[in-house]
Amino acid sequence: MEENENIYDKIKELFGAVPGQYSVLEEQIDIDLQMKYFEFSREMKIDLEPEEVMDESENLFKDDVEPEYKKELLAKLASVERVEAFRIIERFLHDPPEGLKEWGLLAFQESKMLLESKILDENQVFISTGLGGKGDKLRYFVVLIGSMPEHFTDSQKMIIRNEFELILKKYDAEVEDYNFSGSLATVKAVVPMNVTIKSVFEEAIEHCNEYGDFLIPNFIITNVKELTFKEIRDFLDKQRLKKDEAEEEDFF
Repeated sequence: MEENENIYDKIKELFGAVPGQYSVLEEQIDIDLQMKYFEFSREMKIDLEPEEVMDESENLFKDDVEPEYKKELLAKLASVERVEAFRIIERFLHDPPEGLKEWGLLAFQESKMLLESKILDENQVFISTGLGGKGDKLRYFVVLIGSMPEHFTDSQKMIIRNEFELILKKYDAEVEDYNFSGSLATVKAVVPMNVTIKSVFEEAIEHCNEYGDFLIPNFIITNVKELTFKEIRDFLDKQRLKKDEAEEEDFF
C-alpha cells in the first residue's frame, strides 16, 4: 500500500467503490490460519449438500469426533445459507474444544456474511488482518525507537502516552496498550480505515519530539501480529548489519 493511501482507497481500487456493507474481523487470528481456513472453505463448497451437512452437524458437539472432521463440518456449515446453520456455529462457540475456537470464529464470520448478503441482496466485503479490529477500525502494532540508547525516562514515557492519546483521538482512533523496554516502546491502537496510517503516527512522533527529540522519525508498523521486544531487537540488529555491509561495499 502506498504511503498516502488508506484502506478505503485500496478498497475503491479493488471494487470501484467503497461498499455500503462490510465486516471487519475483530478477533486477533494468525494470518496463516486465516489463509488455511478460507482455502479449505473453498474446497468444502464443491459439491456441497446442505441437507447432509445439517444432518451431520450434531457431530460438532460429540467428544469422540476427530477435530479435523469438526473443522470440515464448520467450514461446510458456514457455506449453508440457513439461519439454522449460523445458530449451530454460534452454539459451538459457546464452549469450543481446545484448538478449534479460532477456526469456529472464522466459520461464524463467513456464515454471518453469507446470510447478510442474502438478506440485504448486496455483496459483503470481509476485511481481516492478523490483529483484527473493532467496529470500522483496524488494529495496528507500532514500534517506537529512542534516538539514544539509554532507557526512556518516566517523563518520556508519560509524554508518549499523552501525545499519542491526544493525536489519535483527533482522528477518532484509540490507543489500547503501551509497553516499554529500554529505548523501545510499543503502541497498540485501533484506527479508522479512512485514515492514512503513516501520517497519524508521524504526527504523534513529531509532537513527542517537541519535548526533546528523543524518538527517531522512523517507526515499525504492522497489522499482522504483535512483536516481542526480542523480535524487534533482532529485526533492528539485522537492519543495522545490512546498512553496515552496504556502507562497506560503497567504501571499497
